[in-house]
Amino acid sequence: MGAFIFVSVLILITCILLILVVLVQNSKGGGLASNFSSSNQIMGVRKTADFLEKATWTLAIALLILSMVSIFVIPRNTGGSVIQSELQTKAQENTAPSGYQAPPEK
Repeated sequence: MGAFIFVSVLILITCILLILVVLVQNSKGGGLASNFSSSNQIMGVRKTADFLEKATWTLAIALLILSMVSIFVIPRNTGGSVIQSELQTKAQENTAPSGYQAPPEK
């Protein structure tokens, strides 16, 4: 159960970071990246765009890998399902349909 919670928290953090990185990117309409024009002068516009693109791809791949890892850490009920055992019990008790009466023997 601990591994499941740990992977779930990592997925949540990755999703939030991915959303933020995508929102900061400079789109054709300007986007939120236009507000950070002073930081673009430090690294250069092209280097910032390259960094944001690499961060987007890295976070997307990390999200995909974490999602695949979560398949293996999901807690499963190994004791059997209650519904399944109830169905098996009822099937064994009622071998004939309800309301069915056997024909009288001659």
